[in-house]
Amino acid sequence: MNIPTTNLPRIIIIGGGFAGISLAKKLKNKNVQVVLIDKHNYHTFQPLLYQVATGGLEAGSIAYPIRKIIQEFPDFYFRLSRVNEIDTQNQIVKSDIGELHYDYLVLANGSKTNFFGNKEIERNSMSMKTIPQSLNIRSLILENFEQALLVTDETERNAFMNFCLVGGGPTGVELAGALAEMKNAILQKDYPDLNIANMQINLIQSDERILNTMSDNASNEAEKFLTELGVTVHKNVRVLSYDGKVITTNTNLTFDTATVIWTAGVQGAAIPGIKPDSFAKGNRIRVNEFNQVVGYDNIFALGDIASMETKNYPNGHPMMAQPAMQQGDLLGENIIKKINNQKMKPFEYRDKGSMATIGRNKAVVDLPHYQFSGVFAWFVWMFVHLFSLIGFKNKAVVFLNWVYNYIRFDREGRLIIRPYKKKSFTTFTTDEV
Repeated sequence: MNIPTTNLPRIIIIGGGFAGISLAKKLKNKNVQVVLIDKHNYHTFQPLLYQVATGGLEAGSIAYPIRKIIQEFPDFYFRLSRVNEIDTQNQIVKSDIGELHYDYLVLANGSKTNFFGNKEIERNSMSMKTIPQSLNIRSLILENFEQALLVTDETERNAFMNFCLVGGGPTGVELAGALAEMKNAILQKDYPDLNIANMQINLIQSDERILNTMSDNASNEAEKFLTELGVTVHKNVRVLSYDGKVITTNTNLTFDTATVIWTAGVQGAAIPGIKPDSFAKGNRIRVNEFNQVVGYDNIFALGDIASMETKNYPNGHPMMAQPAMQQGDLLGENIIKKINNQKMKPFEYRDKGSMATIGRNKAVVDLPHYQFSGVFAWFVWMFVHLFSLIGFKNKAVVFLNWVYNYIRFDREGRLIIRPYKKKSFTTFTTDEV
């Protein structure tokens, strides 16, 4: 990897997400050498991926160059690479650009979409975990309407305008709301020769309520908002298969659709080399209260990939940005303490609440001691997300886009820049470009 030899402890961080960046910032000006490895050269603000997918924002406004974040950090190095394996015995990271020895290793490589072993659904549906995937979804949404203009069979045309979102968590709920706003305010202007009223947005949830990690109030309000926007919410329905044309479920419901977006779950994006008994449910890696991987002294895991089982979180902390950032902040202090043979501080998660937006003036917020929804919740959601973006330019661009979209009730990012063509309605492919 062409990293300079050093007498300082070398810390390798795999992953430039919320956890990895928070840790890197904490290690600035410390007496260590840090190597950050990621398969992308940018940090992605994942909570706004759905807005890229629905044309509300351009991809560049939710991405920030990793090299720019660390460019003033002494003895910091970034390498654009995919890590293939970890040799824990010899303390070596093996990647597609070479190998590198570590003194301390931090796994912060996040999560990936969980299809629960269903290869057919994995082949034929769309995921939304990365910017390229969001751009693919945006192109496919618009291309479906272009294709609907050309077909003469009404059933086939309606299938192109039927969007099925599987999973009623924050991602599915927010994406459903954004699609509904496109239907209600934009698409009938773009496609006057289509009957946009036939467009369907189906949100399919296997649980008895959507947003099941939030309060009952948030769940009920979110469902009410979605219904008002024209989204059909299907609860206690589990998708069994999708062949590219038809969804079958565990009920008598079936859906003829050209587009299935899978937001039904995530799992740890594990890297080969960690002992099998170090893994917990959901392919996450077991860690102790210091984020040390169970069975290793100098390997740590943070964020989505880490499962820290506690009394309040028996299955690990939520796979969200806040636990990841808090763990990264503390580990930055603890690694230095460990290097200096000092006692490390155990991690305690400070739950700052959770929130989801459903659309214009519609959001739900759960704070530790207060729950609310509606217009005020929507403004709180916007403020928190703006504040959390990296870079002043990104904050300004996103804010101006939101103001423009609010005033004009428009989304001008309806551009097919990355064509995502399916060969035909019967031979869909989902290979990521």
